[in-house]
Amino acid sequence: MTMNMINIRRAICLLCLIILAVGCKTGEKFEPTNPEEAFNEGLRLFNEREYTESMSYLDMIKLQYPASSVADKAQYYTAEINFARKEYILAAFNYNRTRAVFPGSQFAKIALYKAGFSQYKLSPDYHKDQEYTRRAIKTLQDYQYFYPEKDSLYLKADTMLSELRNKLGEKEYRTAELYTRLESPISALIYYESVIKNYDDTKYFQNAWVGKIQTLYKLKREEEAKNAELTFRNLFPNAKL
Repeated sequence: MTMNMINIRRAICLLCLIILAVGCKTGEKFEPTNPEEAFNEGLRLFNEREYTESMSYLDMIKLQYPASSVADKAQYYTAEINFARKEYILAAFNYNRTRAVFPGSQFAKIALYKAGFSQYKLSPDYHKDQEYTRRAIKTLQDYQYFYPEKDSLYLKADTMLSELRNKLGEKEYRTAELYTRLESPISALIYYESVIKNYDDTKYFQNAWVGKIQTLYKLKREEEAKNAELTFRNLFPNAKL
């Protein structure tokens, strides 16, 4: 083998070693020396949607630097990762924890709103259990109570509240209609009255009054039916009964 060939092989081996060394170095995990560095790296990874890696840095802050100036940010972005992954139960928990542990944080307001938004995402169709619907309503009402200025988030909360309350009103109204079809007027009346009492801001309010009046006549409670009819005409003067 000529000396020239030997030199070429040595050069190729040296180049491979350099590439390998650089690759190993770039593959090393960043080791922050303070909580700010850890958060910046976690935020960078979050923005790149590297959620698992981002979470490791946020967890580091929460465990090792719980009293640092970025601890509230780490808690909030933990919830943001949950939300991005559609882990809405965990997201609601961590948004609420942001506000509970760091009430003076710049993230307290948005965290309360997004806790309600996460619960809104969990709200099922009207015929299913409505626990998360009620939770979402409570959280969004709390948001509007603590932050009454009618900004864009307040108005979005209003829209969600209207949808959620209509869902609860529909559940009660459909139950009343079911009992009517089953010829169980007393049970039907209970649910019509529930809509009237609790969901007068929904689109089922007027129909519930109609159902109540019809049911009272079926039960031959004519005096009550006539009084209900008078009330109906006062509430809905342009409606056809």
